[in-house]
Amino acid sequence: MKRPGLKKASKRVSCSKRYKIQKKVREHNKKLRKDAKKKGVGKKVKKDIGVPNKAPFKEDILREAEQRRSKLEEEKEKKKLAKQQERAQKRKKENSASRDADPKAKKARKELPSQEVLVKQMVEQCDPRNSKKHLCSELNKVIDASDIIVEILDARDPLGCRCPQLEEAVLKGEGNKKLLFLLNKIDLVPKENVEKWLQCLQLEFPAVAFKASTQQQDKTVQEKKARFAALNGVVDQTKGVACYGSSSLLQLLGDYANATGREGSLKVGLVGFPNVGKSSLINSLKGMRACNAGVQRGITRCFQDVHISKNVKMIDSPGIVAAQSNPKAAMALRSLQVEDKQETVLEAVRTLLKQCNKQQVMLQYNVPDFRNSLEFLSFFAKKRGFLQKGGVPNTELAASTFLNDWTGAKLSYHCKAPEKPSLAPYLSEDIVREMQKGWDLDKLRKGNEETLRSVKFPNQASSIVLLSKGPTAGVLSDVVEDIPAPEPTEEDMEGSCENKEAGGVKEVSEEVTAETDEPQIKTPVTNKQAKVRLQVPVPVNIDLSSVHTDDTYDFNTDFK
Repeated sequence: MKRPGLKKASKRVSCSKRYKIQKKVREHNKKLRKDAKKKGVGKKVKKDIGVPNKAPFKEDILREAEQRRSKLEEEKEKKKLAKQQERAQKRKKENSASRDADPKAKKARKELPSQEVLVKQMVEQCDPRNSKKHLCSELNKVIDASDIIVEILDARDPLGCRCPQLEEAVLKGEGNKKLLFLLNKIDLVPKENVEKWLQCLQLEFPAVAFKASTQQQDKTVQEKKARFAALNGVVDQTKGVACYGSSSLLQLLGDYANATGREGSLKVGLVGFPNVGKSSLINSLKGMRACNAGVQRGITRCFQDVHISKNVKMIDSPGIVAAQSNPKAAMALRSLQVEDKQETVLEAVRTLLKQCNKQQVMLQYNVPDFRNSLEFLSFFAKKRGFLQKGGVPNTELAASTFLNDWTGAKLSYHCKAPEKPSLAPYLSEDIVREMQKGWDLDKLRKGNEETLRSVKFPNQASSIVLLSKGPTAGVLSDVVEDIPAPEPTEEDMEGSCENKEAGGVKEVSEEVTAETDEPQIKTPVTNKQAKVRLQVPVPVNIDLSSVHTDDTYDFNTDFK
């Protein structure tokens, strides 16, 4: 009731009336709940507990659910693309109508390059050291400035780490340079395999067994002294810190320097493909971080001088650039194709898995049986916990981790040494005899035996057997790469036929063996002192496994 003198009526009611209203509201809500309960409306949806671990065919059920989810996502993407196309067509119609109405309208701008292309161009322009021409020129500088060339080989695939073009360039070089083999990462290979490879390599050049330190070294000498003081002068001999074979190598180089009576320090150049351990070798001998080293391939871009002792100076060099005509398995392990975006990580993993035994890979990574590389990467990603949103395995991350295991100093795999080793085409017994002069081979043999006794090797059963593709061809000429070779014309074909009839010498001859069906390159030895250039590409290995191009998983095969 509105009282006189007030603009609005008061909302105040008596307590009895307010209580009656609250009671009526409670009764009304109670009645609504009863009706909803009778009709079954308004019940809370129970949470999906998922598929129990004890349920049979759990993997198949999860695979079906993942397949449905992927189909729904594909349908959404198709609808989205259709809408975008419709909008683009409408815009084109509107633009065409406006141009017809206004003939003086500006022309449409040309499509700009993508952001990745722009970034890549900027990097190449800003840093010329990333070019292959620069890497080849730096490698040639190291060869010219060195007295001894140490070719570092990965003990897991020594033959694949050898570069025939590099060895031939050293033998033809001026100054009677010596060539030396260093077998690195011997702790990742069974002992019997290391001994066979040492016997095989010592038939050509002196070979040193070595195991570099994989620990991140200190930057300065003061930090190095502080580290040893904290350990009370005791050297840490754990697996990552220990370095074996350093005393044998330094003694060999020191004895050679004293025997030759050289004035000044002996210059030793370290060469090899990426990730064989050139920078790690220098850091291990120096006892501190003198060169940058890591799992990523191609860190070293310029040569670097490091004084190891009073009469020995080592020169670090960038990795050898592998020729594009090598087999895919060799390119995945030895080149920088993944970093150069010339090959995806998934393709590199696929080529590596084709060269291995499936049972050994399953035991090494503790994964179930797989049909192809994509299924293996999905199992490997679940094992390592590389999962994306919704539990989808991250195959890209799994592939990069798998490739880092193979190129870095982690995974144990080995290649079998040849039972009947033979000399390379560019070598002869006189050259081998000349290269072995001046070295104390008895001390070297004793040092290798002591190194093999100190290192802890993996078992033969826990190491994966890899099928080696033979020596890897490299590019040493400082010319611009990626220039397509001109197709032979009719005149060239006629000229080549005339040369064959006249008895001309072939530069490259192919021999196909019955075991590997791989062509081997033979290069004739000439007396010309010139930098090596690949004139004829190395033939690519063709096997039956490369016929199957579709590597996707067919889910329908499990439910027929």
